[in-house]
Amino acid sequence: MAATLPAAGSATAAADPQRLTVDLAASEGPVMLGANGALYGLGDDGVPADAALEPLKITSISQKPQGGLQHPNGDALSVSKSFFRNGGGEINVMMQDIYAKWPYEDLGIDDYLPKVDKIAKEVSADPDSDRFVYIPFNEPDQIWYKLGVSDQAQYEANRDRFFKDWKTVYQRIRATDPDARIAGPNEAAYHSRLLKDFLAFAKRENVLPQIMTWHELGSGSLRDFQAHYDNYRALEREAGIAPLKINIDEYANRRDLSVPGQLVQWVSMFERNKVYANMAYWDAAGNMSGHVVRSGIPNGGWWFFRWYAGLTGDTVKVTPPQPNAIDTLQGLASLDTSRRQAQVLLGGSAGDSDVVVRNVARSLFGRTVTATVAEAAWSGYEGQHATPRVLARTKVKVAADGSVTVPLRGMDKMSAYRIVLTPGGSGTPTAASVPWTASYEAEDAAITDGKVYTQGTVSNANGYAASGTKDVGSLNQATSKVDFTVTVPKDGTYDLAILYGNQSGAPATQRLSIDGAAPLTVSYPSTENWTYRAKKDVTVRLSAGTHQLALAKGDREVTLDRIDLIAHDGEPSASYEATLADISGKPSYDYSSSAGVGTGALVLRSGDKAVFDVYAPRDGYYTVVPHASAPVRLALHGETVTAAPGKPLRLYLVAGNNRLALTARHASVGSLHVSGDGSTRGTLSYEGASATLAGGARLVDSAHASAGSYIGWLGNSPSSTAEFTVDAPKAGRYVLVVHYAHNDRRDNGHAYNTDIMSRAADITVGTAAPLKATFKNTWSWDDYWTLGVPVDLKKGANTVTFRNATAWAPNIDRIELGRVVG
Repeated sequence: MAATLPAAGSATAAADPQRLTVDLAASEGPVMLGANGALYGLGDDGVPADAALEPLKITSISQKPQGGLQHPNGDALSVSKSFFRNGGGEINVMMQDIYAKWPYEDLGIDDYLPKVDKIAKEVSADPDSDRFVYIPFNEPDQIWYKLGVSDQAQYEANRDRFFKDWKTVYQRIRATDPDARIAGPNEAAYHSRLLKDFLAFAKRENVLPQIMTWHELGSGSLRDFQAHYDNYRALEREAGIAPLKINIDEYANRRDLSVPGQLVQWVSMFERNKVYANMAYWDAAGNMSGHVVRSGIPNGGWWFFRWYAGLTGDTVKVTPPQPNAIDTLQGLASLDTSRRQAQVLLGGSAGDSDVVVRNVARSLFGRTVTATVAEAAWSGYEGQHATPRVLARTKVKVAADGSVTVPLRGMDKMSAYRIVLTPGGSGTPTAASVPWTASYEAEDAAITDGKVYTQGTVSNANGYAASGTKDVGSLNQATSKVDFTVTVPKDGTYDLAILYGNQSGAPATQRLSIDGAAPLTVSYPSTENWTYRAKKDVTVRLSAGTHQLALAKGDREVTLDRIDLIAHDGEPSASYEATLADISGKPSYDYSSSAGVGTGALVLRSGDKAVFDVYAPRDGYYTVVPHASAPVRLALHGETVTAAPGKPLRLYLVAGNNRLALTARHASVGSLHVSGDGSTRGTLSYEGASATLAGGARLVDSAHASAGSYIGWLGNSPSSTAEFTVDAPKAGRYVLVVHYAHNDRRDNGHAYNTDIMSRAADITVGTAAPLKATFKNTWSWDDYWTLGVPVDLKKGANTVTFRNATAWAPNIDRIELGRVVG
């Protein structure tokens, strides 16, 4: 259940709420956004998509050297253009990932040095070479050198070998790249003994790294990191070394990734200490460590990082109920005096809490504030998450002592919550509309021929996350089923969200029956494995009262974690506050009124821009209404359109996140309202069978393709092409949506990495220059995903040609085209 704010005058909970205190007068320094990086977060240029990457404002990322054999993609130079054009900071080059095996082949330093030379030569020749960081060794305490041994004599022998090699490699890099920034020693865990010796050696031999790195990969890190950090800074002082930049370049367990409430705990401690940190690579490259669904769709974890990227000004002191304790309520907060905004991000514990914000200055906020509370819930690793729901929007009087208390009741342990405080102004904010919701755990249901498994606990931190730490699997018998008893408050339509896993290798089905009625077929797309959770949305009609919802085995096995029922309140809609948008230029913030969405207005003038992150559940047309005082211009997919105040626009959005940029000569903008469910009325649709094929490309029969066949064997030759002829009713900017599938992989023998590969195609419209599109692996050959590519069409007939002269293109089911401005 979502957290709620208690009604005015309601009784408090029987148990005292936890208290998280924020002190706006205690600055910790400018917001750094250091903890948003990932190891192998990028797989290829376009994976993840720009619209999913840019909003996160990533400060550092770790990738393998060009041509490295450790994984099939994620080469630092190959992904650098995507990273840098989307505002990325710096790329750590994991140099030892040039090797193919894990643990790395220990062939001696003489084998490694020519590889070091090659990497340094390639990186130093890059136009952005100053934005790369060399990491010469990865986990030397375990790999090659075994620096964690308890025997002191053996430790010293191993240490001296490592120090000798560190100096040799350091000097080798600098010989090729004199301005190189080098990071290390990069242990798998924090070792005070080693770091004390390393600092003394590196200072004496003039081979001190510019960035200090180590890994925090145990659940105990949530308890121990602060002590590690404090100890390291003390070692620096003892050695007479000025504080080095720190990057914890691998952090978190599997159970933490994708889970907003877990991520709060990690990010808060890193941001508080102003260190950089990159999430670990436990699964597949190209999804920002499990936070981007497919190529451009957000999950709950993505929205948490989007909130984190939205913090501005200074972070301020947060005192949680239990500092440095595993799986407890934690938080971080910021104050931007120029914007007159305070934000608090918190989560990690179930139950009730009071968030007490102290030193709310009247000079900034006035006598009242508007408090807006939203929730980013766990939706699984591969489960889409709509724009976070606003749970409450209320005007609160600042107490005589300068404090504001925001109560949260019924918090979900796996969710993160954001509280935004802005000046109250005049008027009354629009109350949040929160639909009725109920959740039901699969392990608590009636199970026939299935088994309950425990997942993602503190003692099994590298297990995958599961709601309630349990799921139901082994539903592989003809009689396997899970019966949920649910109760709904009124007759109506309900959205049923099913958290599931499907490792069967193809789309799998279950039979959904309500109160024993004739079953409906629910089809589940493939997932990486049985526990890499995704979300399937279904609509059901229920009368008021109690019902039995049964999910029985269909053609293949599916694992079940939880179901959610949400009262269906018409077509999806969301309002995006302009005062929380990304900005450029120097817009001003107007809080004279808190009416409407309640966070005031953004005043744009020539040269100013506000960028909104807008979610779409599927490709199609949506109604977009800018609430502004004067005409504004909206830019989307390379098209710009003028909108009158309050005038609805019909715009084509791609599934997932869309970046909408808004400019104006002079306008006060309150919000951007987006509604709809992705209408395809007015789009152009062409099945693969309508294309002209050449050079070996051919139609292949498939029961999973929309019309019974797809285009296969496309590419891998200059002559292999698929050409569609599309008839555009108007000239202009369109989005070409490609329905595709492929399951290319290369198994490098890693126990915990799924080495999926992308495919690419050059897309040519008429005589225009080809556009290169990258298509992420779809987990099976029979699951079709979509990729949207903006193109320009002339009125009438246009040819759209797909090719890849040097490698295989994806299988293509069909294409659709929608004019950006419908």
